Formats: sequence, C-alpha cells, structure tokens
Amino acid sequence: MCPMKSFLILLLAVPAAAQSDLWLEEVEGKEALAWVGERNAESTAEFARDPRAKDVEAELRAIFTAKDRIPTPSWQAGRVVNFWQDEANVKGLWRRATLAEYAKERPAWEVLLDVDRLSAQEKESWVYKGADCLAPQERRCLLSLSRGGKDAVEIREFDAEEKRFLPDGFRLPEAKSDLAWVDADTVLVGTDFGPGSMTDSGYPRVAKLWRRGTPLAEAKTVFEGKAADTGVWGWAVVRPDARAAFITRSITRYESEHYWLRPGGGLTRLPLPADARLQGLFAGRLLALLRSEWKTAAGSFPAGALVALPFSDASGPGPESALELVAAPAERRSIEAVSIASSTLYLSWLDNVKGRLERLRPGAAGWTSEAVALPDNGSAYVVAADAFDDRVFVSYEGFLTPPTLYLIDGGAPRPLKSLPARFDASGLAVEQAEAVSADGTKVPYFLLRPKSAKADGSLPVILYGYGGFESSETPEYRAPAGKAWLARGGGYAVANIRGGGEFGPAWHKAALKENRQRAYDDFIAVGTDLVRRKITSPRRLGIYGGSNGGLLVGAVAVQRPDLFTGVACAVPLLDMLRYHKLLAGASWMGEYGDPEDPAMAAAIARYSPYQNVKAGAKYPRIYFYTSTKDDRVHPGHARRMVHKMTELGHRVLYYENTEGGHSAAADLEQRIRLWTYHYLYFLNALF
Repeated sequence: MCPMKSFLILLLAVPAAAQSDLWLEEVEGKEALAWVGERNAESTAEFARDPRAKDVEAELRAIFTAKDRIPTPSWQAGRVVNFWQDEANVKGLWRRATLAEYAKERPAWEVLLDVDRLSAQEKESWVYKGADCLAPQERRCLLSLSRGGKDAVEIREFDAEEKRFLPDGFRLPEAKSDLAWVDADTVLVGTDFGPGSMTDSGYPRVAKLWRRGTPLAEAKTVFEGKAADTGVWGWAVVRPDARAAFITRSITRYESEHYWLRPGGGLTRLPLPADARLQGLFAGRLLALLRSEWKTAAGSFPAGALVALPFSDASGPGPESALELVAAPAERRSIEAVSIASSTLYLSWLDNVKGRLERLRPGAAGWTSEAVALPDNGSAYVVAADAFDDRVFVSYEGFLTPPTLYLIDGGAPRPLKSLPARFDASGLAVEQAEAVSADGTKVPYFLLRPKSAKADGSLPVILYGYGGFESSETPEYRAPAGKAWLARGGGYAVANIRGGGEFGPAWHKAALKENRQRAYDDFIAVGTDLVRRKITSPRRLGIYGGSNGGLLVGAVAVQRPDLFTGVACAVPLLDMLRYHKLLAGASWMGEYGDPEDPAMAAAIARYSPYQNVKAGAKYPRIYFYTSTKDDRVHPGHARRMVHKMTELGHRVLYYENTEGGHSAAADLEQRIRLWTYHYLYFLNALF
C-alpha cells in the first residue's frame, strides 16, 4: 500500500476524535481551564492521600532549598555572578562577588536584583531568564524577564553598578525577542514588529539595528528571513583581539546561513556549510563544528570535527582554502561542547558517553593540546569561560559522585567547592551495559541499583530517555532521584538512544524524520534488556521522559504497553500530525519532518502517540504533566491525549501547573511540588 493511501485510511478511521477535542488547545479558554481544574483536583487529592507524601516532599525540599548547594558561577568583568533561589527567595536573587569572596564557604554577596521583590512591586510572577551584559565593562545589561516562565520575555536595560533599570534605556515588551549588543549605543533587535515580522515558528523573522534614543519604529532593517524559517538572530562577539556582529538565519533547526555585519554596513555571508554549528571567534579564527563531511580545497574534514577559518575585524572571513582542522572525532568519541577563554580553547569530549576535558592553544606549528586532569567515569565540562579572562570554572560529577567545582587558573584544576552527598550511595552500584536494537545497533545505557539487588526481576526501575535534537544523556548526580527513589530501594537507568548526540552527528541523524522509530526501538531494546537480565520485570519497570522525551515515552507506552507499568510523560509532544501548527512546533520540522508532506505524514502517523491510542488495549496508567504557561510545547498535546484516553476508557493521571513554562515550574515551591508528585507516582506504580 502506498504511503498516501495508508495515511488517508488512518485519518478516516479517527475523524471524530481528531476534531472533538480541539477546544483543549485554547490555552486560557474557560472550558479548557475548567477541565484542567477538574483533572488537577483529582490528581492532587490522590497525591495528598499518599502516606509517603509528607516525607518525600520534606526530602526534596531539603535538597532544593539547601544552603550548601554550589552557587553556579559565571563571569562578569572579573567578578563571579550567580542566580540563586532558596526558601526565602523562591523567585531568586541575581548577585555577584569577587572570586576571593566566592571561594569562601559563606560568601558575602552583593545583590543586583531581587526578583521576589520586583514581582511583589509590579504584581507580576516574574521569572529571571538571564542577562546579556556589554563586554568588557559589563555594566549595561539586557535583562530578560518572563511572566510565569514562558519563553516569551520582556527585555529591559539594567545598570549593574546602580542596580536599577534604566527608564530611558533599551526596552522591549513581551515577545519571543532577540536583543544583542553591537556597541554601547546600538543593538541588533528581532521582535514582534507587527504582522509578518515573526516566522511560522513564532520567532523573529527580521533583524534591525536600533540606535539608543530613537524609537523602535525607526530601527533600520539589516536582514529579512522567510516566514518558513525557524528564526533570524543577531549576535556579537567582543574579545580583546576581535569585535564583530553577525546575523544568523536559521532555515531549519539544523540548517543556517551566517552573515558578518560589516563595520561600514552591509552583509557578507560566511563560507560555511549550512549544517555547520558556528562556535564564535578565537585567536583570529572563526570556529565551527561540522555535522557532515566538508570537502574543500584545503582537504576533506569529517563530520563532528572542529574547524577554523581565518577571520579579521576589517576584512571578515578568509577563503575555504585556508581552513584548518582543530580537532577530529573518533569512533565512540565526540566533541560535546566548545568553550572559549581569552587565550585558551576548551573541548568537552564524550568518550563512550563519559566526559573528558581538553585544552588547546594555536601556535606556529599548529594546535597543541593537553588533557585536563579530572576524575574518570563521569561528566566533565566547562561551567564558565570568558573572552576577557583565562580563569575557567569546570565541574565534574558522576551518578553517585556529587559535583565538584574546580578553578583552572593557568595550571591544574583546583577544587573550589563540592556538593555534600544528598543520599547514601555506599550500597549502590553503577554499571554501563549495552542493549541490541531491532536493527542490530548496540545501544549503551547506564544502570544504578542496590548492590544487594537480586537478579530475580523484583527491582523497581525507572528508565529515563530523551533521544532527540543531538542532546546527550551523560552521568549526572541526580540528587532528587537518589533520595526519593534510590534510597527507597529502587533502580534507575539512563538510555543513550539514537537521536541524541552521544556519538556525534551520525548518532543523531540516524533517528531523524522518517527514521524516528529507531529511537523508540532503541529505548524498547534497553527496557527489554533490563527484563532479559532479570534486573527488573514489566511489573516493576517504569519509564520517564520530558518534551521530546515525553514523545518518546508516549510512543513507546502505546507500542509496548506490555513492557511497562509506570509512565511519567512530561511537557510532551503527542499529536505529531499537528505539532507543526502549535507554538514553536514548526521550528522542529528539521527533526521530525513535515506532516504536510504525505509520505512523511504516513511515517509520522505510524508512531504518533495520539493517533495510535486504541480502545481495548491495556495501557499502564500514564501520568501526564505539563504547564499552562508552556509557550514552546503546547499544553494541548497532553490535554488532548488525556481526554482521548479517558474517552476510550483508559485510566490516566494528569497535572497541569498553571505557571512554569517548558520547565513546568516557575519557582522553587512549584519545582518541589512537581518532583514530589513525580516520585509519588512511581512509588505507587512500581513498588
């Protein structure tokens, strides 16, 4: 049967269900919110009745509000900046300290902005979304604030010395905006300028130069993309040896055009492949990570390699013939991230999904590199690097090893702060194993379990996965899981399935578009392997994923309901034949494909959870949770899936936080509640 015919048959089979619940896509609709309120009343009452609720909530509260957490650092003009939330400051404090002060056990912080106080003053539920400060002084900052955690933000200019918003400074009303410094009196701006100024994905389509003291309406257009593009972004690099502004046109999630904004005006396109990921400027070079092989006059450069092209402030990019190789991947070894300091380049590698850190410097004889000495069998990565500083913060952590923050200041890493253990790991073991997927591909996964666990299928296990957007799942100290789940005798597994970036671009590309089922086959293979080895059994096996991971567990639960008893499906995509019509969905067609294409629609319809739910099937009682304020993945996905499953006679559990954005939690109190419900669900389902 041809793909078009099978797709039409599928659509004709479910016309009523596909149309009768679209009212749930009205995010703030009166009827939809009433429905949400009823579902929330059911789920919150059920969680409140659980005799473990108070203990789990207290344990998680202690973790999320602990005073001895490591304050995540970033650099601001030689000082350490941090955003902090605790019980007294649930919305948070933006603050800073000198490095010497930061190194103390209890630093004396200088508060730049109290978000709780601002929220009270302005009668808004503000969520801090970051600040872009003008280098090198970094006094003037473009600060982003979100109502309830949405991606859409209000941007205001802030003076970090006077600690106040500038009444006559740059300011944008709420939108999915882009604002970047060019110089002290000029910014590149992309925002909702009116009809036609945003892409189908809901991001800026037009980039303009906006001069201080002039109305936004007088900003000069420098670039226009197309409505079908993902978005158009302006950005700039300021370094001791370089200053340049750029425009990036994101055609799809993985294809872009990059333009240098010449100092005298006009644009020059950078000679890079469309799927290369631009990393920035360093030592007179433009750095890019390749997603596919690039054949040039200078030679052939493999997918996953880091390459450098000469770049000058005055003349822009050099020719392809001058391209040089900085670093190349190997089998099961890939570059995870590039971090740029003043005179040193840091590469975070994944070596069979375990972290390695390397620093590089260019010289007359080429690039020299050395390994950064950090513990093995965990995750090692740069936390903060700055173009005007060679001091770098790096971190190491493992599944059972709390994070340690190190400072590199010209020599070996020096431990600066360590997180105390949040759970007793002495009786736990970690192993890395492999499952074999449906097409024979070996898929690695990590397993945490009690050393005393017997191979009799009795261990309750939560299996986590994501498998998309080239995102890698690496060893991570999961304190809430450790305390609320592992300490109660459960096991936890993390699957490194295709669609992720664990082994470079090829691992990601293997599960794109029409090949999406491979990610689900990989995840099913890991679950099957855990059962085959008698680590657990279908009665004791649960799965969890959020966002694209919510799509993953939704698809797998519908395809193999016999393999799982618990499913936590968070902020998910579920109706994949409509995803491109909702919020930012059109921006992900590079990942999932275009449902308007009949052949692609037929492939999508075969796995889309919403289209494949059936009456009479025996599904686990799935726990769906999302956020009303999620303006990235539409809450209608979860709402309509729950409505349809209920109409078909299936038991489900649903909770929708009225704030939170795509993280489903806007502040600490909401985060504590969210994770309390999460682990109570699994304790009920699997023990």
